[in-house]
Amino acid sequence: MERRLHFYVSRKNALTWLMALCLVGSAVTRIAIPCVKGVWDSIEVWSQIVLPIGATLLFVSILLLAGQEYFYKTTIPMLLMAVFYGFQPLFCLGNGLLLKLLYRVILVFYFLLYMLITSGRFHGIWILYLLLASPLAIGITICYWSGFDTAVMLYLAPELLFFLGLFLLCFAVRVHPHNEWHPNWGDRSDGRRIRTLPPMDQVSPYIMVTRNTASNHFPVSLEISHIDRYIRKKRKEGLTSFGLTHVLLAAYVRALCKYPAVNRFISGQKVYSRGEDIQFCMVVKKEMASDAPDTVMKVHLSPRDTADDVYRKLHEAVEEIKSTPLNSSFDNLAHCFTLLPGVLLKFAVWVLRTMDYFGLIPKALTELSPFHGSVFFTSMGSLGIPPVYHHLYDFGNLPVFVSFGCKRKAVELQEDGSLVQRKYVDMKFVMDERIVDGYYYATFFKHFRRLLQHPEVLDNPPEEIAKDID
Repeated sequence: MERRLHFYVSRKNALTWLMALCLVGSAVTRIAIPCVKGVWDSIEVWSQIVLPIGATLLFVSILLLAGQEYFYKTTIPMLLMAVFYGFQPLFCLGNGLLLKLLYRVILVFYFLLYMLITSGRFHGIWILYLLLASPLAIGITICYWSGFDTAVMLYLAPELLFFLGLFLLCFAVRVHPHNEWHPNWGDRSDGRRIRTLPPMDQVSPYIMVTRNTASNHFPVSLEISHIDRYIRKKRKEGLTSFGLTHVLLAAYVRALCKYPAVNRFISGQKVYSRGEDIQFCMVVKKEMASDAPDTVMKVHLSPRDTADDVYRKLHEAVEEIKSTPLNSSFDNLAHCFTLLPGVLLKFAVWVLRTMDYFGLIPKALTELSPFHGSVFFTSMGSLGIPPVYHHLYDFGNLPVFVSFGCKRKAVELQEDGSLVQRKYVDMKFVMDERIVDGYYYATFFKHFRRLLQHPEVLDNPPEEIAKDID
């Protein structure tokens, strides 16, 4: 797929702040001029004051707060301004219906061209410069035709300031490097949309709607004699709490270096990739007691993490939970929902599901949610029982659930007739089959097992990290 252009503005650029000053000045004058005239008709207030002021301030807010990554969202205030100018022409068109129609067609064309350019679908930064600079030229031309009449200049002051801000934006806007990914329309705060999937993979989420109806179950038995030796070695090196969970998770993270598509997820019947953000979730107890409360921790890992990095990040997260006298942020959020009556709670969950479908849940909430992540581990071994096939959650976007049990010994017959005792641990994987096909999963698990046969490779960073498709 052809690379898209991604534009941005930096708050470090003085022109960005000068542009913002002009736009804020435009908003202020839209209030000041009607105040001087004393005209406050309700329709005029909403159409000539509230609409353009809201659009202008939204434009400034996007550029100053998120212009580094979300410049394309300026399309929204530009649409509002196009609507405003569509019903409030700047030209003296009289009663000519054809001229008014032509004027509105030009506005629609201007907006569509701006949307295509800022979304990267249409290449040509010089056209963007032309779009941003042309309104100021038109405004100055109108003033020239009027002989720079004071009344006309005062009437056009909000527009001239707005157009001047757009003109200054020409010199502040930049293009991101082509080898970097940046969000665009259709992407989510926790992942980018995969747009080059085969047709079958794009249709399957609409046929298999829920995760549990699209889940595959896969058992794995690992011989862990060499893993036990590796764990003892790491503990001697000072990682006193290093255990099986760290080895399995480090191997899983390293396998994603070669097979990054397993780090995808389904949301809103679309396939997304988390890229190099591996969100690991796990239930932990503050104390090993049956009446001790459970809480959930979420740790952000990277394909570049070694076994030591995985241990450090998990250890810090667990220690933070254990040392916190109060509940975790997720527990506090869940407690707030329990305060609602049953009907309102059901409605609130429906609202969250709908927002999640369209990718509208704030990142702060998905960060707390254990239902949004890359993989969920549960250790049955710490409870002394075998692993279970744990269901996936239909809420959220978690695509993989891993359960592993306690260690067991098995006596096996060798080809020479001798008996050998070996140590195993059983794992159960439940996976969303819609993110990748069975062949991809099979090759991923083969690589995962090879890594666990030689866990010492997890001490070094990966030599290469594969990228998921566009």
